[in-house]
Amino acid sequence: MSTEPYVNNFSGNPLNRLAWLRTSQPFLNAIVHAPATRWLVFRDGQPLIQTSGEAPVNPSKHSLARLTTRDVRPLLGPEPFFSQGQREGQLAPADEKKLEAARLRGTPIVFLGLHESQTTFAAALPSSDFSAKTDLQTLTSNVQGSAYFSLDVTDVDSAELDNVLASSVATTQEGLKLTFSEPRAVMSTLDAFEAAIFAEARSMIDWNARNKYCPSCGSSVFSSWAGWKLTCSSLLPWADNAGKKPCPTATGLHNFAHPRTDAVVIMAVIDQTGDKVLLGRNKKWPPKFWSCMSGFIEPGESFEDAVQREMWEEAGVKVFDVRYHSSQPWPYPSTIMVGMYATANSDEPLRTDLDNELDEARWFTREELLAVLSHTDGTNLSRQDHKQLSAAAEGSNPHAKPDEANAQPKAAVGTRTASNDGPAFKIPPRTAIGGVIISEWAYGRAGPQPVSPKTANL
Repeated sequence: MSTEPYVNNFSGNPLNRLAWLRTSQPFLNAIVHAPATRWLVFRDGQPLIQTSGEAPVNPSKHSLARLTTRDVRPLLGPEPFFSQGQREGQLAPADEKKLEAARLRGTPIVFLGLHESQTTFAAALPSSDFSAKTDLQTLTSNVQGSAYFSLDVTDVDSAELDNVLASSVATTQEGLKLTFSEPRAVMSTLDAFEAAIFAEARSMIDWNARNKYCPSCGSSVFSSWAGWKLTCSSLLPWADNAGKKPCPTATGLHNFAHPRTDAVVIMAVIDQTGDKVLLGRNKKWPPKFWSCMSGFIEPGESFEDAVQREMWEEAGVKVFDVRYHSSQPWPYPSTIMVGMYATANSDEPLRTDLDNELDEARWFTREELLAVLSHTDGTNLSRQDHKQLSAAAEGSNPHAKPDEANAQPKAAVGTRTASNDGPAFKIPPRTAIGGVIISEWAYGRAGPQPVSPKTANL
């Protein structure tokens, strides 16, 4: 088995995030105008995707639309874009820390980072050439590559947005078709570069969109640090705070003011013979779809503790020999999936009555998994499947706009008998870490060795 770290989809972000320049309005306002700067556009969490304008559209040719500043300029509002003052067009005083790279008005923007042309994928590291102490002219002249920003156009008028996209270089000169697409349905067509920057952009857009009020005092918040910090509006120099207690965020470091990533363990549990894996079916998942069990890490838990607790709560299984495989950023909305293996005794009964999440849990043999993996549709999920999975995870309504052409027929829950030459069941694709740890075990490339069953300590 390989000892090299496994790089999952959405991992290996190629951008130099230049975190120390997120407070530099001279750099940010200047880099916006650089010819090489590119923009990833989102609406309601859906990325703007470009495809060939020729019919029929080839799904494998989907890619993220990377618009120029000239393309999106009508959507950005008046300058300055960052460190905006009290009045429109006014630049905040340089010594006003609360307004560092603040954006008080206009469509939400996040500075994602710089793709440096001289670096290889996943090798970009901070460079002394971009020190915050460097003067602006030297700073911008040192930029060798493309700066990336995300732009959330959810609240932009549809007609205005349509006009902007129709006038873009991608549409007028390159003949591409631009559409907003459900991200889960197109993520398998994105290359490693696009998948990684998409994960960063979508998580950041979601965080900015969800958090509108200060958890400490209830005042509205505004974007600062180029989208990487949310600041309480009671801290604005011109705020009227008469009769109010000072907001606790005025001093100190507060985790809710910065983007958060929630840790989730996802585990493939192998039986003592090494020939079976335990999978589960959530009640809200598409028919015939099975995957690894998972759960959020609770306060005071290690990864190993969380695996043992979750498996006991969800399936009544005592596991041992818990081991780490790899991790994956998961931008739905912003979690880090921690892939684990564990061992359990398949002779012990399963029970799903302790937790109300699972409809069923079942042991599958390696042979059954290999049959599904070898089937062309074994990991192929329809657009409607993706909508249903998205609804289960994020609470959206998958039936708001039903896609009958891509909908899968209903099947008995838990069936393992293939019909119409379809697979007996389905598992996640390798774009999701659940699909990775299942398939890596099935092919004998990862997972625990056969052991004698023993009792785990909970």
